[in-house]
Amino acid sequence: MPKKAITLCYRKIIDHTNNKPWDKLVHEDSFAEFKMQSQFYNQEQKYTTFAELLLNVAGSEKLHFLVSASITGYLQQLKGIIPDVLDNLGRRFLTFENFRFELINSDIKDIIRHKIAINFFSKPLVWHDTIDNQLLVSALTEIEDEETFTNLFQLQPFVSIYSIKTIE
Repeated sequence: MPKKAITLCYRKIIDHTNNKPWDKLVHEDSFAEFKMQSQFYNQEQKYTTFAELLLNVAGSEKLHFLVSASITGYLQQLKGIIPDVLDNLGRRFLTFENFRFELINSDIKDIIRHKIAINFFSKPLVWHDTIDNQLLVSALTEIEDEETFTNLFQLQPFVSIYSIKTIE
């Protein structure tokens, strides 16, 4: 029976309500970077929000990429492990190589209105089975031994199957 390789996406939303120290630092530093980078697109100081810049200033969509530089050091602290997603034993197990940063909302005058998302894309996993409401997965390796170590986890809000591929 053919197996399926899946890539998961976890969308971590960070705003002023997040209480974890890592989240707070990412929130504060991305806000400071947004304020600095948005100056180029707002030289006449006509706009205060990210939405206004997107609607009125050509090229301002580049702010997603420009602000993402402020959080790369924090992502390195994660050592390739996706935060917040746990298996049924309470362990963080999902690894990532890629991410996409997104400004959801921001206002240069009010950090409370600053809201971002970090979309983490997992390394490919083998999807072995679905047991009740949980997925049984293992790391995708080229050499398959007789024994495969697995993780059982429940899909939670903001986690979805990003891509799927049949493998032999």
